[in-house]
This record gives sequence, structure tokens and C-alpha cells, in this order.
Amino acid sequence: MDTIRTALVTGANKGIGYEIAAGLGARGWRVGVGARDRARREAAVASLRAGGVDAFGVPLDVTDDESVAGAARLVEQLAGGLDVLVNNAGITGGAAQLPTTVDLAELRAVLEVNVFGPIRVTNAVLPMLRRSRAPRIVNVSSSVGSLTLQTDPRSETGPLAVAYSPSKSYLNAVTVQYAKELAGTNILVNAACPGFVATDLNGFRGHRTPQQGAVTPIRLALLPDDGPTGSFFDDDGVVPW
Repeated sequence: MDTIRTALVTGANKGIGYEIAAGLGARGWRVGVGARDRARREAAVASLRAGGVDAFGVPLDVTDDESVAGAARLVEQLAGGLDVLVNNAGITGGAAQLPTTVDLAELRAVLEVNVFGPIRVTNAVLPMLRRSRAPRIVNVSSSVGSLTLQTDPRSETGPLAVAYSPSKSYLNAVTVQYAKELAGTNILVNAACPGFVATDLNGFRGHRTPQQGAVTPIRLALLPDDGPTGSFFDDDGVVPW
């Protein structure tokens, strides 16, 4: 029996996703590198393999039903199953996100990737996760999605972003819904805030490295069987919804 555990990380060709894949791979995991850009995906896989990681590429556009279904079939074919899904792929949308002037097409595009994408991918791979001994689902969120922090005048949650921030609030709510439906199974579902990480998502303005941003998602992927579900964490502990 194959005892190697397998993870699929979406948006894993760069930034936080790449470091999540690298971190799990360094722990002996087989890692599917989900990404839609072929050249970047292949480069990421080559780099991971050069570092000793058992990595394989997974063509994956989280906004496309056929692409997601094909990705699930490929993981089944190459790995024989799945133990962990990390829904990391995300976009911020345009720079101007005032609620009174937002481009609704841009808002829909952000929701398609940040909310519908994780739902689409999760449901596609759920049959494999149900077969796993210790399945975990990790949704990479952000503290800007915390309504508690957003409504606290003492909290710094960045500029107004009516597409990005509410998309993470929505993703947090989706995380809770999955945890409630899957309660009583061995599938643990949690959200992770990586912090303000310097990636191309924010023009590399963040003060944390991608390696630092990967710490909490990796920890949630490796939770013990009696670990939490339906919660939101950063490096310091629980983040309020």
C-alpha cells in the first residue's frame, strides 16, 4: 500500500502556494502543483524536484468546470488519491474598489476565483478526500475578510476593497459551511491567514516572506485527527470571524 501522502495546492506555481508545496514536499509529501499557466507550472515543478520534492504538475484553472474535473482525474491517475487540498489560488481585482464605483465585472471575476474556485475544486476532489485516512482542507484567506476586524476602528485592515475583502469574508463563511456539513467525518476544514506577504498580488509591498506566509497553511494541513475544524487561524492563533 502506498503510504506517501498527497496534497494538491492551487496557485502553487509561485509565492505562498509554491512555498506551501515546498514545505509539504520537504516533509515527504507528494505534491500536485495546481496552476493554469503551463510554463510557470512546469518551472515550479522542476524547481521543486530539484529540491528533492516529489512534485507533479496539475493543469488547473479554478474558474473552469472542465479544467477542475480534469485536474481531479489527473490527481487520481498519478497519485491514486488525495489527502490534503489547499485552496490557495486568489486574485485581488483592480486597484480601485470603492463600493460606489466598483466595476461589477471585476467584482464577479474576483468572486469566481476566490470563492467559487475553492468550492468548485473542493467538490471535485471530495470523493478522494473521503477515502483518505486523515483528510484536510485548507482555505487560504486573509485577515481583511474578518468582519470583526473590519468593523473595529482600532484595527488596520488596509484600503477599501469591495471586491477582495468581502471575497475573503465569503470564503470564511464557506469554510464554516463545509465544516458543519462534514462534521462527524474525519475531514477537517479550516481557513488560514498568511499575513501581509510580499507577492505580486500586492506589488511585493508585504512585510512577510512567502515562506513565512506558508507556515499556518502547512500547520493546518498537518493537523492531528483531534485538531480543530471550522476555524480561522494565523501564526498567533485564532483569528475572529
